[in-house]
Amino acid sequence: MTTTATYPVEGMTCEHCVRAVTTELGGLPGVQRVRVDLATGTAEVVSDAPLPFDAVQAAVDEAGYEVKAIA
Repeated sequence: MTTTATYPVEGMTCEHCVRAVTTELGGLPGVQRVRVDLATGTAEVVSDAPLPFDAVQAAVDEAGYEVKAIA
């Protein structure tokens, strides 16, 4: 069973930002697909199981951006 979660990402301004966030999130264990939308400032992550928020936060931080917890 897969899980889909959408995270708000702050600080992205260009396609380079999108690629950086996509690469970092895509490297997390269990991630099957990542779709980052610059216009809405969100990252949709499809994974094998729910991801720990701290892992998502660390990946986005490594890319140089900030993620907010899902409300």
